[in-house]
Amino acid sequence: MSSPAASAQPLKTVAHKFGGTSVADATRYRHVADLLLARDEDEQVTVVSAMKGVTDALIDLAGRAAGNLADWRERWHELRARHRGAAVALLGEDSGATVEWLDGQFDTLAEVLQALSVIGELPREVLERVQGLGEVYSARLLGDHLRSRGQDCAVLDAREVLVVDRGELGVDVDWETSAQRLAQWRASHPARRVVVTGFVARDRANRITTLGRNGSDYSGAIFAALFNAAELHIWTDVDGVLSADPRVVPEAVQLESLSYDEACELAYFGAKVVHPQTMSPAIERGLPIIIRNTFQPEHPGTRITARKDAAGPVKGLTLSPDLAVVNLEGTGLIGVPGTAERVFSALRAERVSVVMISQGSSEHSICCVVKAIDAARARTALLTAFAHELAIGQIQRVQLTDGVSVLAAVGDGMAGLPGVAARLFESLGRARVNILAIAQGSSERNISVAIASSDATKALRAAHAGFWLSPQTFAVGVIGPGHVGGALLDQLRAAQPQLLGKANVDLRLRAIASSHRMLLAERSIEDDWRGVFAQAREPLDLDRFTEHLLASHLPHTVIVDCSASPAVADRYAGWLAAGIHVVTPNKQAGSGSLQRFEAIAEAAAASGARFRYEATVGAGLPVITTLRDLVDTGDAVTSIEGIFSGTLAWLFNRFDGSVSFSELVRQARAMGYTEPDPRDDLSGTDVGRKLVILAREAGRALSLEDVRIESLVPQALRQASVEDFMARLDEVDADFAQRLAAAKAAGKVLRYVARLDQDGASVGLVELPADHAFANLRQTDNVVQFTTRRYCDNPLIVQGPGAGPEVTAAGVFADVLRVAAGQGARL
Repeated sequence: MSSPAASAQPLKTVAHKFGGTSVADATRYRHVADLLLARDEDEQVTVVSAMKGVTDALIDLAGRAAGNLADWRERWHELRARHRGAAVALLGEDSGATVEWLDGQFDTLAEVLQALSVIGELPREVLERVQGLGEVYSARLLGDHLRSRGQDCAVLDAREVLVVDRGELGVDVDWETSAQRLAQWRASHPARRVVVTGFVARDRANRITTLGRNGSDYSGAIFAALFNAAELHIWTDVDGVLSADPRVVPEAVQLESLSYDEACELAYFGAKVVHPQTMSPAIERGLPIIIRNTFQPEHPGTRITARKDAAGPVKGLTLSPDLAVVNLEGTGLIGVPGTAERVFSALRAERVSVVMISQGSSEHSICCVVKAIDAARARTALLTAFAHELAIGQIQRVQLTDGVSVLAAVGDGMAGLPGVAARLFESLGRARVNILAIAQGSSERNISVAIASSDATKALRAAHAGFWLSPQTFAVGVIGPGHVGGALLDQLRAAQPQLLGKANVDLRLRAIASSHRMLLAERSIEDDWRGVFAQAREPLDLDRFTEHLLASHLPHTVIVDCSASPAVADRYAGWLAAGIHVVTPNKQAGSGSLQRFEAIAEAAAASGARFRYEATVGAGLPVITTLRDLVDTGDAVTSIEGIFSGTLAWLFNRFDGSVSFSELVRQARAMGYTEPDPRDDLSGTDVGRKLVILAREAGRALSLEDVRIESLVPQALRQASVEDFMARLDEVDADFAQRLAAAKAAGKVLRYVARLDQDGASVGLVELPADHAFANLRQTDNVVQFTTRRYCDNPLIVQGPGAGPEVTAAGVFADVLRVAAGQGARL
């Protein structure tokens, strides 16, 4: 949308309204004047609020005077000095008349305040008169400044023309009388520019009154209508209407346009839009309202018109806090006419406003969402109204639930579009947010859900991401920033811009922990994580680590465990039960206690949180994924065979007799292919764990104790130090040379193979034919062969690099992205 100021034809009349932040001091008044003078408009009507904070100061001043507090005079002097200072700063040598006028106004105010201190109370009529004075002062300051710059400008005190009445639904404008008075005023004040006091008016009895809080916006719409303006520009401190509260959802997007209906729905549920009252004159006259930023006038803002835009389908989401649910429940409600009427009558009698209502078709219960401050009165009112039914058991209970917020999704595009509610509920479900009550009108423009206030922030962020208004955001914590964990963190940082830009996924790294210390970031750990983590001094506390991740109230939380710690694996079930996704290359959970493994699986199934551990077996190879696909599609696994150690694969691929086995181990250690203690690889225990993990995936209740494992470490060397072991490693050469010679004599090769079949599970060094699939692997390749009912004659083989931090980290990263995709990310 192009700025109206840039149109070829100037608009006949344009109304502008400036809030308190826009006229906070002399500098801001000057900026507003510059902005107005830069616009090419035939007639310009400007409605202004009081200077920022002045209305509250006037109310406080009146209260202090009525309470006979001695410091009211000091506050009065401060307020007068602020306005006199603004006048002098704005007008300089020409400020005399304005300062004199202000002094007269403040002298009159002092007389009123003195009277209040004498009578010792604050009548409503007096408060109305006092609290609207800030707009009167503000309009005079801006008008005099424009005149000092040579402009033809008149200042209209709205109390001279605007007549209103107060009813149950709020302020009602006497349009006919107000228009007549304005015409009379305009006849003697024909200036091209008019500055109008917002907020203030008179009632039908000619008493000074106000339009209530947000009344200045309403004044803007009223005078735009009275002046028959072509547009109303409401200038504030934001670029326009946002899709959500940016304090809760920093990624909230600015909306280019809204319909009147959308703006009303958002406003009623507390979004920082236009006050609903402001819409009324605009809707009746088809008057466009443009929300603009005083501090960035070049920004087009948000345009609110009668036009409905079906794109979306959701334009914005809002949260209404500080609410409660009152639920009336009983068998006696079923099929009884007038029950809802009695509920609303009882609440109306207590002047309790109903924010939202929900009733199922069974008519067994009816619940109302009310303001928290009214909740106790609402419950008492219903207990009284239905006392007889409660006494005889026709109604079982009147239940009150405190700490409730209402989340509303709003958009014209929701109407007639299937699946919108499903997407909202799915987003909340994935974020583990429970819904207390649901309401949707037949217009399908608003879906409102009552939720616990403790889940409100997470719910808003989840729903906002669910409708692709912001990225799917994950609070990420990484445990074990060693070789694999460090490589993963590097990969996360490198991929973040692409994931955010193309897939709309925000993997926000909020915590890193090693075995002794941890780093917790308020928002995220950026750039040089190694340097920042090196400065971390907070000792490891996994409870606090977990609480920190959950405290962000982001829609999703994932913990990546790159340690090899069984103590960390013990935490998985608890994390999953709390809705935290767990991704790990740590084999302890998958191959350790069967009871723990089953508890982890049960927690994941119950909560819906994902437990991904692809990298525990084949590093970056899709071994577990392939096996799951086979089992999930009904195939039966007959046997599993494989080479699961990149280290052992490399050793026996290279072991041809030209170099001793001990020398190959030393070379592998020097290249980083082995663990710091090579016995961790040569013992075969790691391979055994991987076989257990695959066996459990295939449905076998196998434990590590059930696997026959051949260790390649002689008994005599198992208890030695690492240095002694490496020094004495030559002792194994003769035995390995003999086994190699025997294999060669038979035309075979040596390979360290894991096997699972009907006879059990085993891991060890075996002789294989030279043409076997496992006989010609490259370097550190891993390979797994699945023989199944479908793949019986020609087994399914997965082969590829199975060692190295980068490869393993990539497998872990892929699992993280699978979790993200499962939570609605568009990957």
